[in-house]
Amino acid sequence: MLAVTDLHVGYGRVPAVRGISIGIEPGQIVSLVGPNGAGKSTTLLAIAGVLKPTEGAIRFDGSSIVGVAPEDIARKGLSLVPEGRHVFTQLSVEENIRLGAQMRANREEIEEDFRNMMTEFPFLQNRLSAPAGKLSGGEQQQLVIARALMTRPRLMLLDEPALGLGPLVVETVYRILRGLRDKGVTMLVVEQSTHRALENADRIYVIRSGRIQLHGRSAELTDEQVEEAYFGYAQAPAG
Repeated sequence: MLAVTDLHVGYGRVPAVRGISIGIEPGQIVSLVGPNGAGKSTTLLAIAGVLKPTEGAIRFDGSSIVGVAPEDIARKGLSLVPEGRHVFTQLSVEENIRLGAQMRANREEIEEDFRNMMTEFPFLQNRLSAPAGKLSGGEQQQLVIARALMTRPRLMLLDEPALGLGPLVVETVYRILRGLRDKGVTMLVVEQSTHRALENADRIYVIRSGRIQLHGRSAELTDEQVEEAYFGYAQAPAG
């Protein structure tokens, strides 16, 4: 579904991502895990078309999306949920959700998807008229996921969806993500927590200093291997 090959991205002359390769198959949660400044968010922004790579290839469903405008990439079925729970605080919850469908034309399908969001996120149904800025952090995170789902994505890019949330809320968010995967939504999730990555992802890529240090199926990786690659205790082999 997504193939990132030898990707290089920089800010001016400062390299942030240095020749990484990532592959994602349909129906997976893939975690890109690493410390602050490792290049995780930069990678997502490059895939979504917000940043232009200096080298390398990004192919979605076999077609190159390097140089394609972000809105056109979104129309192809790739949706970005950026870090920081970007809700429109003065708009209502319902208005925020419906913004996700603004590039779609089929009103019947939009209404069907809106009803599905009420099923997936039942707390939203009683808060539709409330300003989005009045929601808690965990509720806002669920709202931005619901908004992204209104684009009918085949691949979602989520940048640290658990950031700043309490443990119970984090579990709620990941329970939602696992449920979406079981319904066929594919996800690339940026994480700082190696434990959450191992617990929730089908496949893991550990990135440090702009390079992939370790990758493999989460079921085949140990905590020790992932932590070595994450912190740089030792040279970890690719899996």
